[in-house]
Amino acid sequence: MPKLLGQPNHSHASTARLGVLLCNLGTPTAPTPTAVRRYLAEFLSDPRLIELPRVLWLPILYGLVLTLRPFRAAHAYAKIWTPEGSPLRVYSEQQQVAIGAALEARFPGRITVALAMRYGEPSIARALADLAAANARRILVLPLYPQYSSPSTGAVFDAVARALQAWRWVPELRFIASYHDEPAYIAALANSVREHWAMHGRAERLLVSFHGVPRKYFLAGDPYFCHCQATARLLAAALELADHEWQVVFQSRFGRARWLEPYASETLTALARDGIKTIDIVCPGFAADCLETLEEIVLQNAALLRAAGGAELRYVPALNARADHIAMLCELITRNLSGWPLHTPPEDSAQARVARARTLGAAQ
Repeated sequence: MPKLLGQPNHSHASTARLGVLLCNLGTPTAPTPTAVRRYLAEFLSDPRLIELPRVLWLPILYGLVLTLRPFRAAHAYAKIWTPEGSPLRVYSEQQQVAIGAALEARFPGRITVALAMRYGEPSIARALADLAAANARRILVLPLYPQYSSPSTGAVFDAVARALQAWRWVPELRFIASYHDEPAYIAALANSVREHWAMHGRAERLLVSFHGVPRKYFLAGDPYFCHCQATARLLAAALELADHEWQVVFQSRFGRARWLEPYASETLTALARDGIKTIDIVCPGFAADCLETLEEIVLQNAALLRAAGGAELRYVPALNARADHIAMLCELITRNLSGWPLHTPPEDSAQARVARARTLGAAQ
C-alpha cells in the first residue's frame, strides 16, 4: 500500500480552485542514448502499452530493446531537437500557457492549469502535487489524445489513479476520454489543411495518418480504430473531398505483430509506383508535433516516397498552439467543468474578505 502524504495537500486559508491537468505522452530530457534509454525504460515497461506477460517481455526489453534502440532513437531525436528542447515539450508548454491565460481571462482566480507527461518529466504525480499546492480540490484531466486508446488515454488514467493513491484527501475528479469528433476540433484540422494548401498548393492525394496500435487491441474492443476513421471522415467532409482524394493510414509500427492497416510506409510506396507524385499528409492524432511527425513523417517517409519514384511528401503541421486549437480546448474544458463553481462566490471575493477582516477587527 502506498505511503500517504504526511503533510496537508490543501489550505483552509485560501479559496479552493479548479485544476486542469493536461497530459501528453512524454519525451526524453535530451537527445542522448542515456536520456532516451531512461525514457524508453519507463515507456515500454507500461503494461497498457505492451500487453505481453511481464515474465516474457521484461527480459526482452532490458536484454535487447534497451541495448540497441536508445542509440537509434537518440540519433532520430537529435535531428528534430530545438534550442528550447524537445518539440513535444515546447509545444505542450505553449499550449499550457495559452490555455491557462484564456481560462484566467474568462474565470479570474478560479482555475489552475498544469502540464504533465505520461512518461518522463514533468510527471503526472508532480503535476498533481502542483495542483494540490494551488488548492485545487476539483481536477479535470485532459489527455491530449483526441482518439481514445488503451495504450495512451487508458495509461493516463492509470497514472493519475496511482498518484492519487498517496493522497490522504483525494480531490473530485473528471476525465475527458476523447474528443475525436468535436466540431471545433474538426474545424481546426480543416483550417490547418486549407492554410497548407493556400501556401503550397494542393497535392494529388491527402493521407490522414494516425499512430498505429496492434490489431489485437482493436479486436479486444479498443475503440481507437473507429475513432480514427470517424475523425478522418469528418475532416474529409469538412474539406469536401471525394473518396478517391484521401485515405487513412497508420504509422509508427513497432515489433513483428500485425498492427492496424494500411501501413503508411507501404501506402506511400504503392502510391508512388502508381504514378502519384505529390502527397499531403496530416496527422490528427498528434496534438503537438513530436518525433513521430517531425522525424518519421517529414524525414523518413518523405525519403521513402522519393525512393519509390514520388516527388514530394508535404506535411501539414500538428495543431500545436494555433489559436483555433487553443479555443477548442478551452471550450472543451469549460464544458466538462460544468456544474463545478467557475465564478468566485460573493462571500469569497476579495472585497468580502476585507469586509470580514474589518468586522472581526472592530469586534476585538
